[in-house]
Amino acid sequence: MRRDWLNRCRSRRCPLNSKADGVDTVLVLDFGGQYAQLIARRVRECRVYSELIPFDTTVEQIKARKPAGIILSGGPRSVNQQDAPMPDPAIFDLGVPVLGICYGVQLMAKLRGGRVARLDAAEYGGRPLTITQQGPLFTGVPAELSCWMSHGDSVVEIPAGFTVTATSPNMPVAAMEDAACGLYGVQFHPEVRHTEFGQDILKNFLYKVCDIAPTWTPMSIIEESVKRIRAQVGDGRVVCGLSGGVDSAVAALLTYKAVGDQLTCIFVDHGLMRKDEGKEVEDTFRKHFHVPLVHVQAQERFLSKLAGVSDPERKRKIIGEEFIRVFEEESHKIGKADFLVQGTLYSDVIESGTKAAAKIKSHHNVGGLPDDVDFELVEPLRMLFKDEARVVGEELGLPENIVWRQPFPGPGLAIRIIGDVTEERLHILREADAIFLEEERKAGLYRQIWQSFAVLPAIRSVGVMGDERTYAYPIVLRAVTSDDAMTADWARLPYDLLERVSQRIINEVPGVNRVALDISSKPPSTIEWE
Repeated sequence: MRRDWLNRCRSRRCPLNSKADGVDTVLVLDFGGQYAQLIARRVRECRVYSELIPFDTTVEQIKARKPAGIILSGGPRSVNQQDAPMPDPAIFDLGVPVLGICYGVQLMAKLRGGRVARLDAAEYGGRPLTITQQGPLFTGVPAELSCWMSHGDSVVEIPAGFTVTATSPNMPVAAMEDAACGLYGVQFHPEVRHTEFGQDILKNFLYKVCDIAPTWTPMSIIEESVKRIRAQVGDGRVVCGLSGGVDSAVAALLTYKAVGDQLTCIFVDHGLMRKDEGKEVEDTFRKHFHVPLVHVQAQERFLSKLAGVSDPERKRKIIGEEFIRVFEEESHKIGKADFLVQGTLYSDVIESGTKAAAKIKSHHNVGGLPDDVDFELVEPLRMLFKDEARVVGEELGLPENIVWRQPFPGPGLAIRIIGDVTEERLHILREADAIFLEEERKAGLYRQIWQSFAVLPAIRSVGVMGDERTYAYPIVLRAVTSDDAMTADWARLPYDLLERVSQRIINEVPGVNRVALDISSKPPSTIEWE
């Protein structure tokens, strides 16, 4: 699915819409639902630009953005609760089409004069849906289909001017619309793959109701990003924190395209990288792109700061701050820089917390930054998901080994050691991780897996090797499949591959006597262990 979408992006290199403010934008108001970010994602898959914004964004701010459409997300609360998150009711009077999903349709009903209540039976999971009126939202959609429900409350009385357009066995109002006012609502979740024709329903809203042409692609952001970087930076000096992953690499090349030699990339080897990764990074940027690059050896500095620290959030904060301090010091050596480029992605921003959604974990380049940063941040990828950044990277000419490198966290192996970070544990984990990835590549599975790595819990277990008792570390293998890292399923790796990896790690990596496999999905787990 992901590759198909990337191929479509590459084959349709459409320019930005000829609007004064750039591309048509759909704003998704986030009411804290578990699928809120997925709505924005699915809209982008329709080749329409979307952003997730807080539910209490003012009408004036929304109006200033000139959105072509607005979507109200689901949420965990009841609209009848006194402190339920509410938008300004004037949002429905902007003359902009609005689609309410789950909590969003209940908000629409309540704020327009309808009634929402808890029925005898809630609906969760797959449910049959009957289309009772083929309005624009359901054009080309069969009259009977299966949809994904997840709600306790329901709309029991529709507002004046609305018509019921779909029902389910337990619910008389599964969808409603006031076409004259451009207001549409569905109780089910079209953004979830379990809803049949869900993407078609979203396309109908975007193309037919909002009258948006599907012209946005990740490639179209290159020109816009270059303009924005030039406008922000002017003739100032810029440093980029280059990690070797696709995110920082694409951010670096976009900035280099915009300001040329005003940019210096600073590659900080903090001693927490995968095996031989530092050399690969340096070779790529010195040989392929001739981007000014400073390679800083800072292993001892980072390890000393992390000594005795086991709390994952403290690790992230320490590493984030130390990165900034290194950048500040190095930038002074090359001539004071005012700007710092980071490869922050949209998923990083979302996971670091929004007003309505809880923080999952601080990302070192978002919530992990210290308060006293001596730079203005330049974040060209802040509104892109990972695979969108990859398409941009391919367009910019990044080598395949960088573009398709599996994601690697900024704090590196420090958050894959569950406990204190020591040189011994780093060496063990680095060697085990290298074996896992090597065997995965040999099996031809590397590109099929979103992310795979080894984890070292700082505990020891008893084993037997050579007829002698051992007391050594376990290694946990983690591999997941995903489209965008917001949700992920554990990868069903072949048993013979797992057997080879286990045998090699136990036999080739001193200090390990046990290998385990993590078979949890996200949610409820996260991809990384810390």
